[in-house]
Amino acid sequence: MSTPRMKPLEAPYDDDTQKIFRKLMPEGMEPLNIFKTKAKHPKLFGPQMTVGGILLYGGELDRVERELLLHRTCARCGSKYEWGVHVNAFARRLAIPEEKIAGTISAAWDDPMWSDRESVVIRVADELHDTATLSDECWAALSEGWSEQQIIEMIAIAGNYHGISFLTNALRIELEPNAESELWDSLFLSGKKK
Repeated sequence: MSTPRMKPLEAPYDDDTQKIFRKLMPEGMEPLNIFKTKAKHPKLFGPQMTVGGILLYGGELDRVERELLLHRTCARCGSKYEWGVHVNAFARRLAIPEEKIAGTISAAWDDPMWSDRESVVIRVADELHDTATLSDECWAALSEGWSEQQIIEMIAIAGNYHGISFLTNALRIELEPNAESELWDSLFLSGKKK
């Protein structure tokens, strides 16, 4: 990993920033490097974390589908940081099989490992990444299985995690010590990425 381009905010934090950190992090846990870096722009940090929190915790999507979508988005964007944080913080806690976690990097959307619904979720991430829109075929599959709110949420999640990937990659945010990185490295270094 290259040297970070921007040093994260250091404690002591102002009251407003500390309040946001308390909402984002379990008690006693240091804020993630991405949060400490984003906090250097307070006018964006609070509102962005509110939207991110809604998409992550208050949305309408199934949690496993949400994770597969954002993992695939981060993988397609090459964000080792965000992909790795979500593997340990969410995917493994949701008992997503390791094969499917790895598949967010290496498997095509039509790979037989995916259920019918998962295949659509992965396809949504791929099409939005590749074309910034959805094909009529993908839209038809979405319309059959998800509500309008869920479809809007999927598109918003993919967009949000593109933005997060841009930040983690361009700023070279330092990897978290407890984030998954070995699986990422083994797939990317072996050329097995999608």
